[in-house]
Amino acid sequence: MTEREKMLAGELYDCSDKELLDRWHKAKNLVRDYNNTDSENIEKKERNLSELLGERGEKLWITLPFFVDYGNNIYFGNNCEVNMNCTFLDNNKIIIGDNALIAPNVQIYTAFHPTNAKDRFEGHKKDGSFEFCKNQSDPVVIGDNVWIGGGSIILPSVKIGNNVVIGAGSIVTKDIPDNKIAYGNPCRVVRDNV
Repeated sequence: MTEREKMLAGELYDCSDKELLDRWHKAKNLVRDYNNTDSENIEKKERNLSELLGERGEKLWITLPFFVDYGNNIYFGNNCEVNMNCTFLDNNKIIIGDNALIAPNVQIYTAFHPTNAKDRFEGHKKDGSFEFCKNQSDPVVIGDNVWIGGGSIILPSVKIGNNVVIGAGSIVTKDIPDNKIAYGNPCRVVRDNV
């Protein structure tokens, strides 16, 4: 099993693997180019997103700046908007449905580290070079017609259902079912969204 396959399977993986590092560097360069593109140069931004993202539907708008880990693990449906300064740590899949609104400063995390330090670091490199710690990851799935409020943080393995509103500043640690309004730290359902 490759390190990428381990990463997407939620197993402990080595992020210093050449395949992963090559894609990580490519994504950082693509994001740098995207963030430095003139705002009105839609054609160039579209080309850049096509190379960066795993898949995207029609009518995707991502306001600068935007930050990712790999990029190719991010999947958007149709008619989505991501506002400025969002960070998607896509060490696993981030799947976002149709008609999603993601406010400024939203962070979506799929990556996490083992809590036991021995599992994070297996040993030190003999040559003294930087040693990456071991990671794990779980996907994040966001349904259709979802609005994620500004400054919210969505943690690994969370599933947000269809027609959900997440209030600004929420920390989403658990799944949120369809047709709900939820907010807080930790994020909790407060009422139906009908």
